[in-house]
Amino acid sequence: MKKLRIVTRPDFDGIVCAVILFEALTITEPTKWIEPSELQKNQVNIQRYDIISNLPYHKNCYQWFDHHYSNRITQPFEGAFDIAPSAAGVVYRYYQDKLEKDFNELIHETDRIDSADLSLDEVEYPEKYPYVLLSMTISNQKNTDESYWNRLVELLRKNNIHDVLEDSEVKKRCMVVVNQNRVFKQHLLQNTVLKQHVSITDFRAFNQAPTGNRFLVYSLFPEAVVSMKIRFDNQDKEKVIVSVGHSIFNRNCNVNAGLMLSSFEGGGHRGAGACRFHVSKADIYIPKIIDILLKNEDNEQIAKI
Repeated sequence: MKKLRIVTRPDFDGIVCAVILFEALTITEPTKWIEPSELQKNQVNIQRYDIISNLPYHKNCYQWFDHHYSNRITQPFEGAFDIAPSAAGVVYRYYQDKLEKDFNELIHETDRIDSADLSLDEVEYPEKYPYVLLSMTISNQKNTDESYWNRLVELLRKNNIHDVLEDSEVKKRCMVVVNQNRVFKQHLLQNTVLKQHVSITDFRAFNQAPTGNRFLVYSLFPEAVVSMKIRFDNQDKEKVIVSVGHSIFNRNCNVNAGLMLSSFEGGGHRGAGACRFHVSKADIYIPKIIDILLKNEDNEQIAKI
């Protein structure tokens, strides 16, 4: 018997990938939750029957599912890849005939959340929108949250969204998120500068970087077409994390974020991405990233020349 294991990323898209894979297949091993950089730097032992989703490809895996522009490969593989709103949608379409339950609503909402196809009201008042609020309870910064990620997979497999939100642990975390977002708004206003059409948030002054609604910066700085957030890795202060995202309200950024960040030890898709590097490279990498964003050129076309 194949000992199938899911290897995925601890964000809402990764959790929904796990939901679909558990429903479609006989998964016998506990889910392995990892970050893309761990796979890129060969820090994870990928086994013969591992199913990787929402992460870069690894040659040892049994199947691979992804949607990130920077993770495209040319060699044959088992699974599916598509430049799509979510990796969960790619998994769902591949295994839809094997599913007994209808997950169309869950996939639709995952597509919208992962591709940031949200309204201004959803961004400013996520507590009014169940799926948006639930997605914000998932932090991929704390390994101690692993039991919560696994809990969500089971809850979403068996329950509708309203019942999921009634779970005691989920309810508690939703309340934390609502309060956290109020504080996060103030942190953004105090630590963000607008440089032409680029909003730059620098949280390196904090011992633990503030967390909160990742879309809020777009409503606070509507003139910006792209945001950039700089922080230290909470687990390793020798590492800097830079996140870049296209504004979801001022859609005039021409830079493919994932393609750009693949040159700085990271990656992602066109509208959003991140990179993680040693602190000694910050003075080189950060100005270069800002310069690319300020020029706002289509780097896909440049790469083809």
